[in-house]
Parts: sequence; structure tokens; C-alpha cells
Amino acid sequence: MNGPVGPAVHLDEAPDRRGPTERTSMTHRTTFARPAAGLAATALVGASLWAAGPASAETEVPRPDSFTSAYTVMATPDGIIDTEGNPAEGQPGATGTFDLMVNADTEVICYDITLDGVTGEYESPAKTATHIHLAPAGEGGPPRIAFPNPEGDGTRTASGCLQGPFTTGLEDEETGEDTGEGFTLADLEADPTSYSADTHTADYAAGAVRGQLQQVPVGGIDTGMGGGATDAGEATGAGTTAVAAGGAALVVGVLGAWLLRRRAAGV
Repeated sequence: MNGPVGPAVHLDEAPDRRGPTERTSMTHRTTFARPAAGLAATALVGASLWAAGPASAETEVPRPDSFTSAYTVMATPDGIIDTEGNPAEGQPGATGTFDLMVNADTEVICYDITLDGVTGEYESPAKTATHIHLAPAGEGGPPRIAFPNPEGDGTRTASGCLQGPFTTGLEDEETGEDTGEGFTLADLEADPTSYSADTHTADYAAGAVRGQLQQVPVGGIDTGMGGGATDAGEATGAGTTAVAAGGAALVVGVLGAWLLRRRAAGV
């Protein structure tokens, strides 16, 4: 799933009606503390050399007409890594889906995030508690992008588009720079499986759910059987379909589900 990034593919979309980046429906308690003050502060982001920095905001932008790559994340509570690099407890029964579409030429990432079973207040020393980290599977790492925290009673959702340069509100104490400093979406496209997505809460400081980015086709759904749905409309109609290939069940229809949820929400 980590093949070369293909040409930009144009997709039609309804008008954008998103709220501001800083919007959250849950209380977002931010702990501004340096690691020397205690391990708990650093446990919130899974590294030991970060401190709270200036919290400047990315630019909320309309959905672009084209994308250079797309990714999905199936986040679960069993993929959490603590500050020591050991498995940590996530929130039992919680799940998350991050559907991400990237235009690296214009430094825009569009996101559609759904959290089920995540409860309690968000908590992170970053400016939000929902992130993309530079963190391969089984490892911790610094956040590179801070998304608006998903909102809602029961199922929590967030969707929109952000344009870099990206900041997290966390300072790397070795460099004195924000952990998003110097990061570009081209970095993510070059090695997407080295990035994870997660969300942090007061009860699950290391993370409630986490998963690794997996690349999916921009203009269609790769079934893993030598073919795919090349039209976005076909993908939308297909929804999510389980396909057996080589003895493994492959879930397809990621982009279709992403578009369907956005259209249902009127965005």
C-alpha cells in the first residue's frame, strides 16, 4: 500500500460548512508542563523531550479540487505505546477511524475522524488532543499535526481541511522548536506507515486509541485482487465490502465511506 504517489485526481464535493479549527465540544484541559515537572505531562504525547510551546493555528481552507494521496487509519485501544516504549492500556471498546486526503503540492490535508466509545475529557499538553505522530508501529514519537478534537454525544466526529505550515503547540526541548516545525506532507507521503494517528484523554493519557496510516488509492479502491473501483461515485455506492484475497479479508470502500459521511453531514 506504500507505492509511488500517483497524479492528482479531481473529485466533486458539496460546499464546505466547517467550523473553526479551535472548536471542541468537550472540555480540553491542557497541561503546560516541562518533562522535569513529572512523567505524567510527557505521557500525554508519548515522548520525553517535549514541552508546551506557542499554540498558533493552521489555516482552515476549503476542500481542494485534487489530491496527491489518501490514507486511512483504523485506531484501536491495543496499539497504544507509553513513554517508555512499552504497550499501554487504551480505552476498552473504543475505536477510531481517520480518513485523510492530502494535496502535498498545496500543503493541505483533509480529515474525516470518527471516534466511537471514546469518553471523558480530552487532555494533552499540545494545543489539541488528536494528532498525527511520527511514530512507527510499536514506537512512540512526536506529534506533527494537531487536528480539532472530534465532537458529539456518543460518536464523536470532526472533518475539515487544514493548510500548513503545521504546528502542535509542543516544543522540542533539544531544538527549541515546535514539533511540527519543518514537517511537510511530502514527508508523510514518502513513508506513511511511519506515522500514526491517535487521540488522548484525561483517563488515557498515552492514548485512548491509535493506529498506523495505511495508503489507499485516491481515485478508486484497490481490492487487492488485481482491480479496483476507479470512479469515486462507484466507491460511494459500494460502501464498505469485505473481499477475501490470499486468505485475508481486505476491507474496501474507504474513500466511498469518507465521501458518503461528508455528504450526509452536508459538508
